[in-house]
Parts: sequence; C-alpha cells; structure tokens
Amino acid sequence: MKAVISLSSYAGVMENLMNFTEEQKPSSPLVNSWSNQQDSVSSKNQKPNGGGGFVLVHAGAGYHSESKAKEYKHVCKRACQRAVDRLKAGALAVEAVAAALVELEDSPFTNAGMGSNLNLSGEIECDASVMDGKSLHYGAVGAISGIKNPVLVANRLLSEAQKGKLSAGRIPPCFLVGRGAHDWAVTHGIPPCPSEKMATKFSLSAYKRNKRKMELAETMDTGHNQTKKRRQSSENENGSGCLDTVGAIVIDQEGNVAAAVSSGGLAMKHPGRVGQAAHYGCGCWAENAYNMNPYSTAVSTSGCGEHLIRTMLARECSAAMQSEDAHQALLEAMQHKFISSPFLASEDRVLGGVIVLRCCRCVEAQPSQDIQGILVEFLWSHTTESMCVGYMSAQDSKAKTHISRLPPGAVPGQSLAIEGGVCRLTSVVE
Repeated sequence: MKAVISLSSYAGVMENLMNFTEEQKPSSPLVNSWSNQQDSVSSKNQKPNGGGGFVLVHAGAGYHSESKAKEYKHVCKRACQRAVDRLKAGALAVEAVAAALVELEDSPFTNAGMGSNLNLSGEIECDASVMDGKSLHYGAVGAISGIKNPVLVANRLLSEAQKGKLSAGRIPPCFLVGRGAHDWAVTHGIPPCPSEKMATKFSLSAYKRNKRKMELAETMDTGHNQTKKRRQSSENENGSGCLDTVGAIVIDQEGNVAAAVSSGGLAMKHPGRVGQAAHYGCGCWAENAYNMNPYSTAVSTSGCGEHLIRTMLARECSAAMQSEDAHQALLEAMQHKFISSPFLASEDRVLGGVIVLRCCRCVEAQPSQDIQGILVEFLWSHTTESMCVGYMSAQDSKAKTHISRLPPGAVPGQSLAIEGGVCRLTSVVE
C-alpha cells in the first residue's frame, strides 16, 4: 500500500505542499510547524468574547471531475462563510456546523439534501447526524424523506435532548428513522418538502441511467466471471462518485468543537438503508478536551457507508488524535483501522475519507498584555480518487478550497492521501 502524505503551514493561505511516500517520514511533524506560520492575532481592542473560530468542510470523498471542480469549490466556500458568519455573531460550534451543512445540503452538486441520489424505488431518503463536543450529545436521522435539510432535524433532536426527560420520565430520542423522523420534524416546526422537489435533473438522469444498467445486467449471464466483470466495469465508469457524503467540523471562540455529516446515500440503494452518516461514531464525532484527553477533537467522514460503519472510523480517528504527532496518528489510523481493518478483510477496495481537527489552549504572556490562543491542527485523508475540502478562520477574509487527489497510478481503496495544516486563533486580553 502506498500513502501520499502532504503537510502545509496555514497562515490564512495554503502554502507549499510537500509530498512524501509512506517510507519517508516528514522531517518536521505537523505539531512542530508553528515556526513556519504567521499567527493571526486580533487587535488589542478585541476582547476574548469577540466572535472567532475555525471551520473545515468537505463536499465528499469520491470522484470530483475537473469540469465540476469550480462548483464543488464554490459550495465549500459558501459553507465555510456561512459557518464563520455564525461564529462571528457569537454562535456556538454546534450552531455553526449545522449552518455549514445546510449550505452543503442545498447545493444540487452534492449528494445530500437537494439533489441526493435516488434509491431503487426512485425516492430520496437521507441520513444526517450532529455531535456537540461540549455536551457530548448527538442527534441523527436515517432514511428520512420529504425534508429539505435533514441536518436541521438531527440538530433539533440534539437540542431537544439537552432539555432533559419528557413527560412521565421518558428519555428523549437521539436517533429517528423513516416516517417517524419525518413526522417528528414537522411537529417541531421543520417544514416538509415534497420529494419530487428535492430531485434535480442530474439526479433523475443518473437514476434512469443506473436503472437501465441494472436491467441490462439482469438479462446477461449471471456467472461469476461475468458478474465480476460487470461490477468492475461499473466501478471504473462511476469511480467512487456516489460516495460524496458532505460534512463539517468547527471550533468556536470558547474552544468548543462540533461535527456534522449528511448524505443521500448510495445510488440505487435498497429503500430503508441507513448509511454511516446517521450512525453513532461512524459519520461524525466531536469531543472537548477533558481529564486525560489534552486535545479537543472533531471528525467528519465520507465514503462507502458500510465500510465506515463496520470500522467506526469517526470515533477511531478522534481517539488517534490524542497522540503526540497528529499527522502520524491519522496515517496509522487510516492504514490499520480502515484499509487493513480485519472487519473489512473481505473487501478488495476500502473507500472513504475523513476531515479531522484537534486543538488545545495556550497563553503567551507579554509585558503589557496576555495573548490567549487556541492551536488548531487540521487534516484530511482519503482512499478515494479525490476529496474536496474548504477551510476558513473567523480572521480570514475568504475561505480556501482544495481538491485533494491520489497521484496517477495509485489504486483507490488501496492507497491513501493525507494533507493538512495548522492555524492559531488568538485574542488579546488587556
């Protein structure tokens, strides 16, 4: 297996990326690269309660064609800006991460919310989840239809659960599916949206094309070799393009983290199928620093839902981020907990991607003032052909976007890429 590793220093812009093979360990670990960046420091008059924070989003791990690269990057920029606007207004991380997801779901180019993949019955069923690192509460919906923004339902489940028990001592739900999820959303003020309005010309044409392929396949020889050839042909034609779950991770001015994920699921999936985007510890994870964990961590995943569910990749990557070297820890987690996982031993290609961040507080004393800061390390990694990401701090004028790709000749599902950077969020206390 070959790993393509890239590191960068983040100072409001993406600087030169350095590529390494698996055998060449970076000489300057990510956690020691602070001397290579310019800290972004607020003005002396800014108080620590001013809006601030950082957001990292992804438009899916799969295949992003050059012809649509502009659209994918644009939606990532909008999602980052939406989250940063909320952070600047003083919102907590969990509110900002939901705002970013709404923007991603509303794009017709992503497989989440509007324009999601259709299932075998020609219907749209979506999955989504949100996790708050401060309270450790989690909300999720699975196979929900007729709701434009599934992440809003997941977020409402989370917030309702934080209010405590229901009447007669009943425990509030954190995960609802199907019709029950839809009805709960409507009764809690989230407007329904007819499924036919959620389908786009692109998703409908893809459904018709996939349906014809399935019908043709069923008329052909069903022998093992023919079946294998058809499966490989389908994979080559589609790449991993239908694995484009979207997600976001955020840290707010108080150092709280949150994560969210949303997906329309695999194309032509069986009705009622629920992917990793709704499963606890599989789609997203967020956990503030506490006790023996010095770092706050947040993770959002994308890829083949079944692979991510069987490995609980989000929680595995979060736990790995407590190691000294975040970059090396993520590399090892993707290698040993995902690609080479014993739970996926029968799979020829293990397809997925993650965005992760970890952060910790620091205080630098100066003669006339104290500078309070949050050190943020952010990374993304994928085994798919590509992954589109965007990132932005509240001190940036605009978001940066990037489409990470495996190098020519690398085999998706058997190779991985890692890229990332660091930033410092600071405020001055007089």
